[in-house]
Amino acid sequence: MYDNGYGVDPYAYQPPARPSRTAGFLRTVLSVLVLIVLVVLLSWGLRTFVFQAYEIPSGSMEETIMPGDMVFSEKITYYGSDPKPGDIVTFEDPDPEHSGRILIKRVIATGGQTVDLQDGRVYVDGQLQDEPYTRGEPSFPLTPYYGLTIDYPYTVPEGGLWVMGDNRTNSQDSRYFGAIKKSSVTGKAIFIYWPLTDVGPL
Repeated sequence: MYDNGYGVDPYAYQPPARPSRTAGFLRTVLSVLVLIVLVVLLSWGLRTFVFQAYEIPSGSMEETIMPGDMVFSEKITYYGSDPKPGDIVTFEDPDPEHSGRILIKRVIATGGQTVDLQDGRVYVDGQLQDEPYTRGEPSFPLTPYYGLTIDYPYTVPEGGLWVMGDNRTNSQDSRYFGAIKKSSVTGKAIFIYWPLTDVGPL
């Protein structure tokens, strides 16, 4: 209210009260903190449920994916379907000595299918596989890790996947650690986004 010398006028203009500097500073800090929390939650949600980026450390997928390439692995596809032969998948390393490590390989066979290696060639359910991505390199058996036996023909257990690297002479894959569990798959590799010379879909 405003006192004009003749009494208080309840309808007179009254300038708004200015917020204190402390209150303004606290509101700014709170806004920044809320924004940071939202960004962190969004980033976590995308990495957990949508896609994740990986840097390829080895040459096991050459020439399809080169060492140092950065790839996106998306997770949405496998919410409604299972990995199928030909898919390039990221998955948790089944070797107990490397627990928590993420690997990337190509699915060759799924649960119930039979894999055989003959004269350096791959057969699935008795059918010779056309694998241009191997550049003609032979696919010989490997010595499995300690305590594991892999005999050919090998029938992939239900809920399992037989995976192999495209660089067949330089890849520790299902020939080494056996079929992986479908539940260990973390996503489907779909795109190389770095370096620019290798950018493109997989």
